[in-house]
Amino acid sequence: MLYTFMDFCAGIGCWRLWLEQAWFQCIAYSEIDPKAEYTYKTFFGNKEQNFWNLMKINPDNLPDFDLLIAWFPCQTFSVMGQRKGMEDPRGQVILWIKRILQQKKTKYFILENVKGLVNHNWWKTLKDILEMLDETGYYVKRQVLNTKDYGLPQSRERIYFLWVRKDLWPFNEKLKFPMSVNQEPLENYLIENSSKHNFSKTRSETMIRYLNNKYNKWELSIDDVIKKEWCIIDTRQSDIRFYQWFSPTLRNGRHWLIYSKNGKLREISGLEWLLLQWIPYELASKIIWKLPDTDLLSQAWNAMSVNVIKAIWEIFFDFISSINPHGSYTTWLSNRKTLISEWVWSYREIEQLETR
Repeated sequence: MLYTFMDFCAGIGCWRLWLEQAWFQCIAYSEIDPKAEYTYKTFFGNKEQNFWNLMKINPDNLPDFDLLIAWFPCQTFSVMGQRKGMEDPRGQVILWIKRILQQKKTKYFILENVKGLVNHNWWKTLKDILEMLDETGYYVKRQVLNTKDYGLPQSRERIYFLWVRKDLWPFNEKLKFPMSVNQEPLENYLIENSSKHNFSKTRSETMIRYLNNKYNKWELSIDDVIKKEWCIIDTRQSDIRFYQWFSPTLRNGRHWLIYSKNGKLREISGLEWLLLQWIPYELASKIIWKLPDTDLLSQAWNAMSVNVIKAIWEIFFDFISSINPHGSYTTWLSNRKTLISEWVWSYREIEQLETR
């Protein structure tokens, strides 16, 4: 059976990367950022319509679909922002999602946001969202998950919501979130070999001045930093932080995330930002030539971690199958036709990239 979904606040399409490996077909999407849309089309083509601003969509103009996916803007709930919550227009996206759900009666939907949503406004914002969507006719399971607990070496805590329309919910069925798995080595993802990302003499001198400023003086030398192989280094005004086994959360403003490789300091490249969200190498390699690293960082920051999507989808698909039995995830996995050939593993087999 072929299920259909719409990809709202789609970004670069991380949910779609995995859903199209299953019995789901994207029939349309909405994304307001032209650069993100450009990457989305580079990954998936031009066939589906972009409805652009979710808050201007008339639900009557949407086709019918089974699953709604949405990453609604997190800046308004994040500790990195002003935390205006629902008072910020971006925080009101959830109200328009509710409007679409009321009109379309979608069977299932999945939302993602920053961990800060949990305790925003002393938990009132979360309570209001849950009550609003309960009244709309949906049961929900929610949990904060960390990307690094599902194999990918990036610490990234996000809250995930799994919603099922009440008339479909099997009361004897318990929907549980996935168990954690072993983390992969960080060096599997820091694979860029282009000299473009080596520290130049000027950048090295800037780093030395940073290490000798009033906050960091006498703590470390640049030789100490270089010796920390396969360790991501996060420079801040008041300190310097080292992440030996994983990356800190990808976000804007972290343009000085660096690491040491073969005795040289390197900035994390746009390719590596995308890989650290589990974007397949063959897709990432299509866009890294077309956009600057600053744009790729912004897109990776706004993206969802594909490894977590995979882990969630495995358990959610089995749950959906228990409602509409067309085979479990295990059955699907054994019979699936991979739409993106060797889509996850290809970049890990690459020993060296061509110098750009």
